[in-house]
Amino acid sequence: MTGPERGYLLLCAELGDGKKPLTLPQIRTLAQRIAACRWACTDPERDVTMEDLRKLGYDEDFAGRIAELLDREQALAEYLSVAAELGIRPITCISPGYPVRLRRLGARAPAVLFCRGKAELLTQPAVALVGSRELSAAGRNFARRVGTLAAQEGYALVSGNARGADQAAQTACLEAGGTVISILPDGLQAHEPLSSRMVYLCEAGWHLPMSACRALERNRLIHALGEKTFVAQSRLAGGTWRGSQENLRRGWSPLFVHDDGSPGCLALISGGASPVRTQTLNSLRGLFCGQLSLNPDGTEGP
Repeated sequence: MTGPERGYLLLCAELGDGKKPLTLPQIRTLAQRIAACRWACTDPERDVTMEDLRKLGYDEDFAGRIAELLDREQALAEYLSVAAELGIRPITCISPGYPVRLRRLGARAPAVLFCRGKAELLTQPAVALVGSRELSAAGRNFARRVGTLAAQEGYALVSGNARGADQAAQTACLEAGGTVISILPDGLQAHEPLSSRMVYLCEAGWHLPMSACRALERNRLIHALGEKTFVAQSRLAGGTWRGSQENLRRGWSPLFVHDDGSPGCLALISGGASPVRTQTLNSLRGLFCGQLSLNPDGTEGP
């Protein structure tokens, strides 16, 4: 691990010590200010002092907060030691293995990720699948077909590990010999990869418990990691709905919705998502290859 990577962990990771880490925009501003200083060029490895932080334009309170975060070396060493025993490793936004597609999130890109499983899987081309926990038979069938096709066409499947659509697609993908990237809303210590072709990922801290906020926030990672995102089923509320709506507003990835005629599906389509009314493997396969054109009514084009 390089010195700058360690600095990102000290400043942006949750280490279970009650210290509030910096956001990515805050640390970017700090990095820019340091880079503009003469001493950063002549002695880039030296520790940043309170006096340095004052000269960078920070007030006493914020400078003290930065200094306190940088002083967590022992806490970080202990945190990473326990993580290593569990097969968990950190990835910062300046690490070589950081998923490139997450950079499209801009100021909302995670500064620090933790993964359990083969981190190399994060560099694969991927498609994402989201959907409701309570599924119709047709919705479950659609989720499984997307998971199967991801494996057959050489894409990793990105999903959120929740019961329902997520787990149906993930299971089908692994059964077909594919790769799964599962974004968790809770701690990695509770999840050991089911296969060497599966990696679990979370942001900020590997130990953090499940919360509604973390569950909602992880949706942006799922939508951004996929070159395309498929929606198996959606209500007019909940995580699938909110994540898909935000994707449509921000354009993280093209959104394809299983058109089951439900109000949630129709609302997403009216907001700009592409309807998919055909469910055969051969027809869906074209969407993965970018070869399937859809008519305005959502049926397969000529």
